[in-house]
Amino acid sequence: MDTKALDKALQEIIAKRNELQNIDYNNPEYDDLEEALHDLEDDFQEEFGEFMEEVLQKVHDEICPDSDVLYPIAYIAKSYTVSGKNEFQIDQSEGVYVEVDKYPGKETKLAIIPNPIRVVLNVGKEKQEVVWTTK
Repeated sequence: MDTKALDKALQEIIAKRNELQNIDYNNPEYDDLEEALHDLEDDFQEEFGEFMEEVLQKVHDEICPDSDVLYPIAYIAKSYTVSGKNEFQIDQSEGVYVEVDKYPGKETKLAIIPNPIRVVLNVGKEKQEVVWTTK
């Protein structure tokens, strides 16, 4: 798998999502940006979906076997912060809800973060742990 291309595609989706969040729904550019975002997501799913589904299946098997694996784009957070060094972070409220036996009674969510590509588990508001990363 070309992880550099995967990372680049993920960053393009994130940039478009961030751009879309920063404009008003009534903005004449909104529909075009939304359509461009959907095209990027479709391309991502087509090119990298199978690989990422396998990754997510392994993660689910290890930490949350009772939760169904969704399409990879579902694990892309709604918004990211990006530092000047191009380091991506997400709020701990982001991600797809999963049931993790290791953390009973805690709200747990999985999300994908780029640069490097990794899958993180958000545990409540107190913890974020990397559960998979590219090598």
